[in-house]
Amino acid sequence: MAQYNVAPLENLVEQFERMPGIGNKTAQRLAYYVLNLSKTQAEELANAVLEAHTKIHYCGECCNLTDKELCPICANPTRDKSVICVVETPRDATAVENTREFNGVYHVLHGAISPLNDIGPDNLTIKQLIARLGGEAVTEVIMATNPTVEGDATALYISKLLKPMGVKVTRLAYGIPVGGDLEYADEYTLAKALEGRNEI
Repeated sequence: MAQYNVAPLENLVEQFERMPGIGNKTAQRLAYYVLNLSKTQAEELANAVLEAHTKIHYCGECCNLTDKELCPICANPTRDKSVICVVETPRDATAVENTREFNGVYHVLHGAISPLNDIGPDNLTIKQLIARLGGEAVTEVIMATNPTVEGDATALYISKLLKPMGVKVTRLAYGIPVGGDLEYADEYTLAKALEGRNEI
């Protein structure tokens, strides 16, 4: 790392570098941006970080992020609570929600099973999901984990836990994106598209 000879600036750059996807150059740009803020703007930024860190926690039902007891989706009486869409991160829930095609509720795992990264089932919110099935009349659980080795392993692990409970477990279809060309798809994506084909 470059030496700035100004300890607070070096510390600021180091803090930004800890963020995922932020390299040294971007960290430097962010640090200089923060230094150019007025005192009031800098305080507002610092307060926003502290407030988010203090007030945001897991929803009591779905484990999504919220500042209330329940997130807005779980608190909405018009949502179909018989269908739960299981996702890895809050960002994934937002992506599904942005389609405006899903009226069920979510369950956020906060990761995927990954032995290489020391993430096992106990590090995720799987126990909370199982508890929900005991208390709610759930008819279907949609596994919307990412189409990766870890996401597939997580979906398979959870489906094995849920099947004996008499709950229908489905997996998001994936394959060729709309508007995509077959020649640019990799073998794994093509294979999954063939597996998930539907009658027309």
